[in-house]
Amino acid sequence: MRLPSKHIIQAFQRKLLSWYFLHGRKFPWREIQLDPYRAIIAEILLQRTKAETVSKVYLEFLRKFPSWKSIVDTDIKQLESVLTPLGLYRQRARGLKALAEKMIDTKGILPQNRDELMQLPMMGQYLANAVELVLWNKPSPLLDVNMARLLERYFKKRKLADIRHDPYLQKLSSAIVNTPNALEMNWAVLDFAALVCKAVKPECEICILNEDCKYYKNSVKDK
Repeated sequence: MRLPSKHIIQAFQRKLLSWYFLHGRKFPWREIQLDPYRAIIAEILLQRTKAETVSKVYLEFLRKFPSWKSIVDTDIKQLESVLTPLGLYRQRARGLKALAEKMIDTKGILPQNRDELMQLPMMGQYLANAVELVLWNKPSPLLDVNMARLLERYFKKRKLADIRHDPYLQKLSSAIVNTPNALEMNWAVLDFAALVCKAVKPECEICILNEDCKYYKNSVKDK
């Protein structure tokens, strides 16, 4: 599947970045310079969980667990209790424990190689991309169901069910965030998907992208 032209991608980027700088959401992990520990904790908590939900517990989590060692030294049941509001708390607690133990072994130093990074506990495609983006300043996409929804509605649907393995969506998301403002571009896509291009009842009529959006054009035809 061919990607859209450079001109189309750049127009999409300009519109979303302009919108983001006016309407983007504010979260604690966006407003401070994050060290590797705080950055990774934020992204682990954000996986499969709404950012608004994470914002209610993120700073409290850091107060209770200020370091990898504090997680290692904490009883698993206590860690589960803190993570309960986010869901998937048992899975997250076990993964965090395993990752914290590994990070203690490496004295908190992350591998600088993508393949080695992927060997760490919990380090799937999304989290590895987040490390590259936030800590290594690489234009990697925070591709989740929200980013996928916006890109597919505006451009074209993917062919494979799993977004992690769909070549078109992987290439498209990488092209979209390949800008000098890669971090803000990622946040712009995620925020627009959450606030305007919602999963249920998207705000198509007021959407700044509706003029060229395939999803909107098809929905108008169906009326």
